[in-house]
Amino acid sequence: MQGLSAFEKPLMHIAFLEGCSIFQQLQIEEALLRTDSRNWCLLNASVEPAIVMGISGQVEHLLNLSKLEETPIPVIRRYSGGGTVYVDANTYFVSFIVQNNLLQAPAYPEHIHQWAKRFYTNVFCGEEFQLLENDYVFGTRKFGGNAQYIRRDRISHHTSFLWDFDPLAMDYLLLPKKTPNYRNARAHTDFLCTLKEQFSTKEQMEAQMLSTLHQRYEVTEIPLEDLLEIQKKPHRQATNYVDLSSFIQSAIS
Repeated sequence: MQGLSAFEKPLMHIAFLEGCSIFQQLQIEEALLRTDSRNWCLLNASVEPAIVMGISGQVEHLLNLSKLEETPIPVIRRYSGGGTVYVDANTYFVSFIVQNNLLQAPAYPEHIHQWAKRFYTNVFCGEEFQLLENDYVFGTRKFGGNAQYIRRDRISHHTSFLWDFDPLAMDYLLLPKKTPNYRNARAHTDFLCTLKEQFSTKEQMEAQMLSTLHQRYEVTEIPLEDLLEIQKKPHRQATNYVDLSSFIQSAIS
């Protein structure tokens, strides 16, 4: 990496977003992506239930509007692409917002995925862990989905991991028209697995995550208050809430 000797570790700033909603997390990510030049890893868990869509996701094809009318929860359109996910207190989030040169390769999607896979291979030890069609899986069962945003000199790669999941909550989501080949039309309960099957506690999993960060980077922890100040800087903001009223009305009429 340019500017570092063979024995120096790149600097990585980490922040724990305890107490932040997923909407606020995405706002912070976008601010760090657009207004900052440092390398960041953000960790978050225990958010309130919500649905997060990619920037180009189509509500009518991805969401169960009847269930959302019956039991409303927030729907958020994030600044990055990718699929639609239901998140709640059983979701664990890891987001990298870094300079492109950290990859030591051109910032193409396949290089970003391979860079992230090398990191997570040290977190999720075992022969069954793999990156399969851009999903993190054990065997052929998915436990982590990711999305990314690429700028000229900066990237965001954020992942939602399933510590556990409520099968009934999956009813908020429709089966998308385009799914990974390895899914083979399986229902959510057959397609997904959880990290609580691999770790005894969330704390154990997070400790492994932090250990891997320290192995690969010179880590500096930054308080959440500093990120909230960065968030106030003027910048483009693409993350927003989705107003479902017109979609629900169209579905009824």
